[in-house]
Amino acid sequence: MKIGFIGLGNMGAPMASNLAKAGYDIIGFDMATVTVNGVSNARSAVEAATDADVVITMLPNGNILRAVAAQVIPVMPKGAVFLDCSTVDVDSARAVAADAEAAGLLPLDAPVSGGVGGAAAGTLTFMVGGSEAGYQTALPLFETMGQKSVHCGVSGNGQAAKICNNMILGVTMIATCEAFALADKLGLDRQAMFDVVSTSSGYSWSMNAYCPAPGIGPQSPADNDYKPGFAAELMLKDLRLSQQAAEGSDADTPLGQAATDLYRRFVEEEGGTGQDFSAMLPRFEKRGRS
Repeated sequence: MKIGFIGLGNMGAPMASNLAKAGYDIIGFDMATVTVNGVSNARSAVEAATDADVVITMLPNGNILRAVAAQVIPVMPKGAVFLDCSTVDVDSARAVAADAEAAGLLPLDAPVSGGVGGAAAGTLTFMVGGSEAGYQTALPLFETMGQKSVHCGVSGNGQAAKICNNMILGVTMIATCEAFALADKLGLDRQAMFDVVSTSSGYSWSMNAYCPAPGIGPQSPADNDYKPGFAAELMLKDLRLSQQAAEGSDADTPLGQAATDLYRRFVEEEGGTGQDFSAMLPRFEKRGRS
């Protein structure tokens, strides 16, 4: 299987490397000069996609995805899989899928969860939209790059699942940070707070697996001065996508909007850029009621 991989950034490079280690023939392209072990370098996205059985893209946003797709779809052989692993808006995912289908390709939108660490370790989760035939063709690749993939239905549903999941994550992380800040002011020890909440009705991934309080619970970015596992600006991007989708589908998401507004303020006005999204805790620690 010949694979063209377009977008060899913090996520794409380790994903491509894991495929190469598994014996796949990978030719990659990125706008920056990047060297990835086992991956041949193409001079353009078109060169990477020409005659590829699968083209994988990992790109920053929907506009760039649309532009790259317009270049590479015409040079891909009929029956090939166009596999986009970016996190983009649902409309862009579905527009690109329609163009790929019209060209006789099998499009899949498959955003990932697990961050840079999961990409390097090969433990990502893929949320996949597209045809069953495309999913089955790409399944060995998902099993190489990750630990789990879920076929979510038609094209665009992978992005829908990612957006909904991360809206929940953004909201629950804010609630977790607020609760720790409140516990501090009430004189409740953080370890006691964790021991109660992590085993009762306040249980959540944000508390139990990614606790924002340093020295509490499993190792997390809070224990590394909030250096990002998942950067606050990336959470803001995903929350904005959730609200764009909510507006387009007439869905009422007041907590999603509130989380978007808080992360926007944190990233754009309060120096949160470059910090982990769990760094909301020190933000709340410093604030009073007003």
